[in-house]
Amino acid sequence: MKFLAYFLSLAGKLVRRSHIQYDMEEEFLSHIHFRIEDLERSGLDRAEAERRARIEFGGYEKFRQESYESLGSHFFETLLQDARFSLRILRKSPGFTIISVLTLALAIGANAVVFAVLNAMILRPLNVPQAQSLYAIERGSDKAINHSYPDYVDLRDRNRSFDDLAAYNVTGAGLDTGKDPSGVWSFEVTGNYFDVLRIRPYLGRFFHRTDEHGPNSAPYIVLSYAYWHSHFQDDRNAVGRVVQLNRHPFTILGVAPPEFKGTLLFAAPDIWVPIVNQEQVEGTNVLNERGYRGILMVMGHLKKGVTPLQAISDLNSIGAYLEKSYPKDDGQMTFYLTRPYLAGDWLGDPVREFLAGLMLLAGLILLAACANLGSLFAARAADRGREVALRLALGSSRRRILRQVFTEAILISLIGGIIGLAASVMLLRWLSVWRPLPGVFSLHIPADPDAKVYVVALLLAFTSGLLFAAVPVRQILRTNPYEVVKSGPAGRFTRATGSRITVQDLLLVAQIAICAVLVTSSMVAVRGLIRSLHSNFGFEPKNAMLVGTNLMMAGYSGDRAPLMQKRMIEGLKTIPGVQAVGLVDRSPLYYGANSSSVFTDTTTDLRPKNAVAEAMLYNISPEYFDAARTALLAGRSLTWHDDRNASQVAVVNREFADRIFGSVAGAVGGYFKRRDGTRIQVVGIVENGKYGSITEDLQPAMFLPIMQQTPVNETLLVVRSSRDPKQLTAALRSKLHELDAGLPADIQTWDQQLYGALFAARMATISLGVLGVMGAMLSITGIFGMAAYSVSKRLRELGIRVALGAQRVEVLQAALGRAFKLLALGSALGLFLGLLATKVLAFIVYQATPRDPLVLAGVVLIMLILGLVATWIPAQRALSVSPLILLREE
Repeated sequence: MKFLAYFLSLAGKLVRRSHIQYDMEEEFLSHIHFRIEDLERSGLDRAEAERRARIEFGGYEKFRQESYESLGSHFFETLLQDARFSLRILRKSPGFTIISVLTLALAIGANAVVFAVLNAMILRPLNVPQAQSLYAIERGSDKAINHSYPDYVDLRDRNRSFDDLAAYNVTGAGLDTGKDPSGVWSFEVTGNYFDVLRIRPYLGRFFHRTDEHGPNSAPYIVLSYAYWHSHFQDDRNAVGRVVQLNRHPFTILGVAPPEFKGTLLFAAPDIWVPIVNQEQVEGTNVLNERGYRGILMVMGHLKKGVTPLQAISDLNSIGAYLEKSYPKDDGQMTFYLTRPYLAGDWLGDPVREFLAGLMLLAGLILLAACANLGSLFAARAADRGREVALRLALGSSRRRILRQVFTEAILISLIGGIIGLAASVMLLRWLSVWRPLPGVFSLHIPADPDAKVYVVALLLAFTSGLLFAAVPVRQILRTNPYEVVKSGPAGRFTRATGSRITVQDLLLVAQIAICAVLVTSSMVAVRGLIRSLHSNFGFEPKNAMLVGTNLMMAGYSGDRAPLMQKRMIEGLKTIPGVQAVGLVDRSPLYYGANSSSVFTDTTTDLRPKNAVAEAMLYNISPEYFDAARTALLAGRSLTWHDDRNASQVAVVNREFADRIFGSVAGAVGGYFKRRDGTRIQVVGIVENGKYGSITEDLQPAMFLPIMQQTPVNETLLVVRSSRDPKQLTAALRSKLHELDAGLPADIQTWDQQLYGALFAARMATISLGVLGVMGAMLSITGIFGMAAYSVSKRLRELGIRVALGAQRVEVLQAALGRAFKLLALGSALGLFLGLLATKVLAFIVYQATPRDPLVLAGVVLIMLILGLVATWIPAQRALSVSPLILLREE
């Protein structure tokens, strides 16, 4: 109510403004009129009396201004006056206005885009009710997100800190709705999943914990809104229909609300199914295996009044019980809490650090823009020195002039901010619907802007205006209006020359240094990407096709799956032009890798703490190494004779041999053990490779015969051929159709699949490249502005030098020597800072190093080119000086 009363009072003052102004004008005039009459009675004529009265009255405008300032509404009135005056001034300088607005639009737009991505992938909570109390559970010293189902049950039933705990897993499946069978991505979830998240259905109902009655007891499906919209055309009768999921009947219970896209912000499922039906969906049931940890993730709401520290203590007490009760299976059972699988947590610290670094570099772009505009404003203030001096001489206060300068700056920044924000919103909406990796688990960037993005953009705009408007403050405060006016039409603010370092010089050095940082980062990213494209992955993706199949979708399970896999390998080898065909359960660099603890042959206590290594694990067929072009260094490869009737064997990589056996020679014929006690003999050694990430250190890896393992339904066929990929794709589909018309297959080149592994590096390179170009543009405008201003103010001096016989080189040195010195200083400083700033890229860009000689040489060359481009026009103007014309004008 107080605020409303104040607002109404202020409005009343604004309404009464014209009446008050009229009264004040009358009061001023009456004082002058009375004095004129007094002077006339003393003997002066009317004209002289009016002149004398106005002189005695003093600065009429100043007195009236001071009187207005006593009114409460004066601030808003003068603010509008300053805004109108600023708009008129800016309209008279269209070049300055356009450059300033576009500079800020680029800088603020870049910051808005980067902040929106950072906000969406790290800061923003899941779109569920009471998201602030929702936490996910991490396990072990490496904070793993995966848990076994029996461990989840113990955590759910024994904890005293959560209202309830739900778990979910990610998998693929084949869905047949009666039309075209297609692959879908599903969340296998516990029955209480939707209840824990407190989500209400859009249509129908969700399944609940009461629907679970043992294995395969809940054949129900919940559709995502997007999948229902795209595949069922918003048909409400879809609820209740029976569809085939991996050739098993499932009933559609309901549709999730549009705003709910699962519990992974960057990846949305098509359907949700109960995890108790895992055998029908995945072809295997590991819900009773305590030692098996796939990617089962656990989360829940903390009870009211329970802190995260109290919950961690509670969970760790359960962990101690599990370690004691199941010493062989559970290993280290310490727990931590985190937000439920925001993209930053899912993708890991490197992405989080890169986004933070990108935000820092975007902030540097904004600082460079402010430095650029600060220099322009300082030069503009110098050119308007006579105008400011005249206003001061006429009675205007310095505070009023400064307020007008700040108003002009904030107007520019707000206009630039609005344009930049509008452009960034369009880009962010495109990013939100962009699917960077087609065919992959609905990967997307949820970068749609929210209120925080708008607020941050406007705050950056307002702050930017204050920053660059503050640069000429010292010039205005030290202005002597009488000296400026006395100096005649050429009067202006004095600007230090010679060897003295000025504020404008410091701003230009800072701007060039920031540009050099951005250029260095861009060069490092480009070099790292080039290395990653031409590095040794331990396999050769060129001329190789990947055929992804899930035999469960075609009804194959148990012992039928290995037989069909062998038929597929033999069938594809008959295609003309095919050189080799191999099979692997999971290709290297395909969204992580499976791993297994490895023990020496003499170890008897097979608890995880006694493991000698955690090795990458691949199940392969014979000829896989030939198809992948993985070099065999020693021993033999695997054969079809390595089946369940033969002794357990493995091929390992060089790192495995060195770490477990000490050397390659000592590894062949040696034995090691796995956690289940299986004793495996090493029969061959292959070269090292990249398995989980291109940025990883050397990792031990073992390759086991697929015929000796539990049947694997989801596999990849590696087909080596020199044929055209399009022709080969058609031949592969035809051959698979001959083997089984209902067998779905996803066919792509290995280079296409590798795009996912290089996605982070590509995005890093593109992002830093864009920022580098923006920094270069700002650097060019900054150097150009400084050089052009310097030349324009020294034309008379340059004319005299030319008249006295100065050479072209001497003229250029006098005109642009200072600019090049500042360019060299700023570039050196920026290169040094860039070397420090780009270390974060090593986490994402493979083999990225800021100490690369080509990077250093490239940065120096680019900065030199930028300097030449920026000073080309001022140099031409300096060399074309005509001393006769200049001296005649003087």
